[in-house]
Amino acid sequence: METQNPTTALPPPLESSPVPLLAKLPNPPGLETCPRRARWQLDLMLMALESLDLTAAETMLQIVKDLNLTVMIPNRVVFWLLRSTNPFRNLAQRLPMPLDEGKVLAMIVCDLARRQTANLRHLVFVIPQIKQQNLGYTDYAPLAEYLDRFRRNFRKRMNLNRSSLLIYRDTAKLDELAIKLLPQLLFCTGTAGLERLWFSLFDGEIEA
Repeated sequence: METQNPTTALPPPLESSPVPLLAKLPNPPGLETCPRRARWQLDLMLMALESLDLTAAETMLQIVKDLNLTVMIPNRVVFWLLRSTNPFRNLAQRLPMPLDEGKVLAMIVCDLARRQTANLRHLVFVIPQIKQQNLGYTDYAPLAEYLDRFRRNFRKRMNLNRSSLLIYRDTAKLDELAIKLLPQLLFCTGTAGLERLWFSLFDGEIEA
């Protein structure tokens, strides 16, 4: 249900970016807001990071301060509202996400992923070994913990009655989604990881 309380509305889009860091990410031609797929992907990546590290939610807010992004995300309520523009959430906000806000979420994803580089690299490394030994993902404790947290977060936050998400009622399919996110997050830790993530969010969304 949409709320009419003005205190829970997203801040109005700004005519120019108040954060110099955002200028390094170009606006995709022909787009003024982040498409559905970008909003879904950003929220999903943040959720995966939360599932890797129990302190990630608080770390995200600290990153906002460290990167001087508080003008865009002044508090945790606004942060939640931005993530709730993901149309597949149970309590999705039927509001567009301006490009600058999408850039901020991408910056948070990449910064937090870099802080978890060692863990991400290790899990991505062991996954092929687990497959080669014909073991299940849950046979390796660190991976099992990540998958358990991801499942619980996903089922709590996402609307599994949406036709696009019905497949994820199957635990195996949901685990595959969680596993797929790990190399994507590791990709964000590399050289130009932020720019590559940003461009990937609009792949196929921009008309030639």
